Amino acid sequence: MSDKYPPLMLVDAYNVIGAWYELKAQRDLYGLDQARSLLVETMTNYSAYQGYKTILVFDAYNIDTPAITERVTKNLKLHFTEYRQTADSYIERECGKYHRDPLRHLKRLIVVTSDQAQKITTTGFGAECLSATALEQEVDLALRSVHRQQKPAKASPKRLLANSIDPITRDRLAKLQQDLGG
Repeated sequence: MSDKYPPLMLVDAYNVIGAWYELKAQRDLYGLDQARSLLVETMTNYSAYQGYKTILVFDAYNIDTPAITERVTKNLKLHFTEYRQTADSYIERECGKYHRDPLRHLKRLIVVTSDQAQKITTTGFGAECLSATALEQEVDLALRSVHRQQKPAKASPKRLLANSIDPITRDRLAKLQQDLGG
């Protein structure tokens, strides 16, 4: 893999919403729009962290509209399928394009779904497959890694303000603090 060809992740979005505990809870308590928003926010962060190009694929099977692709960030797009098209059929079509690409050996395609038939089909095209729960675990690990990296370092004694001022001023401040009863 190279920077020229970042990994592409195709996510069966409603499959993930139905598999992740937090997303299911959001859906059940506040509705599907809230669960979608949380998934978009989560995958925006994860895709940027991993350097993946990610497409969240949403079924619009029963809604009589044309397909819509919306760019959220440079790393994340939303794709709403056209009328009577499933997320599975869209993902399979994209995997077929990948399979026919003469440069596919330079590229990485990851399909996220827990649908067994979909896994068999997409891996047959040469894509990697990741279950929705495996993605949830990867996202959680990435989040913990970011939190560890962001923990503030303990202040070293050399960085304290009192150690950066001259001794005469430090003595005056100490006396002032004593006089104030501190």
